[in-house]
Amino acid sequence: MLSPSTGSVKTLPDSYVWPEYYEVYSGSDQPSIPVIDLMDPNATELIIQACETWGIFQLIGHGIPRKLVEDVESEVHSLFALPADQKLKTLRTSGGASSGYGNPPSQALLPRKLWYEGFTIMGSPVDQARVLWPHDYQGFRNTMNGYQKQVKALVEQLIRIIFKFLSISKEEVNWFDDPSNTCNAALQLNSHPPCPDPTRAVGLAPHTDSSLFTILHSWIEGLQIFKDGVGWITVQPIPDALTMNLGDFLHILSNGRFVSVLHRAAVNQKYHRISVAYIRSPPTNFIVSPLLSKTFADSGQVPKYHPVTLKECRGLKAKHFQAALSFVKT
Repeated sequence: MLSPSTGSVKTLPDSYVWPEYYEVYSGSDQPSIPVIDLMDPNATELIIQACETWGIFQLIGHGIPRKLVEDVESEVHSLFALPADQKLKTLRTSGGASSGYGNPPSQALLPRKLWYEGFTIMGSPVDQARVLWPHDYQGFRNTMNGYQKQVKALVEQLIRIIFKFLSISKEEVNWFDDPSNTCNAALQLNSHPPCPDPTRAVGLAPHTDSSLFTILHSWIEGLQIFKDGVGWITVQPIPDALTMNLGDFLHILSNGRFVSVLHRAAVNQKYHRISVAYIRSPPTNFIVSPLLSKTFADSGQVPKYHPVTLKECRGLKAKHFQAALSFVKT
């Protein structure tokens, strides 16, 4: 894990030096990921097309207030600017609570350290906020709770669009509209301080998300995706846009028709890059299968994936990381 002071070091420590660097496509004809206005009458068709061809798109017209997003940015900067010993008071422990400060679970499987520090929020952040700011935690708590409420409604709107396209009945996903159900959702705050040698360091290693959908907001470029036939592409942030990327479970539900986009985070030498990701998954024991889709069932296709639960998928990711989906294939 990093502390803010790490960003001021002159030389990249050996433990953060990665043996290979994946070149980013730099041609003048570099394709751009789709930009979709949710208010566009054709938004549904454009979203489905983006799911099939990219697995990622940028969304405008989403209705989340700019002031709220600016407040989130301010609070996240304040969190990561805290002294390291203060943040470590909320450190996530193996087998313990999911919320708090720490590295991503994948760090244990990687050959080198990530130029990264993170903070995970599951539900209300009130307990962790009280530790970080014993006498003034309300601003952080209220801002994060307000943002979570807004992005939760947005991601559910998008998932309904996709479930309708796949003809997944409400009976099959009765957890989705049940207000008493505590579906797996997390707000992941990410920090990448300035790096002395960004060509040899990695912010987040290439991965797909073990989720249905992820909503990402980043104020500085750094997100990179892999596009078949092109290579690695840098996603350029658009003012007021949110980046939506599909996870493994929508890939499985669509029998591979939708892309679970491979992505990573790059670092830079000049700026402290932060990002905020809202990650939505099904309940831990919900069985995800292509057979849930009537569109697929009526097509006569052979299932490409075995049924799998979130718990099982996370177990495979913990052991095999990016090879996890290969263990679910039929």
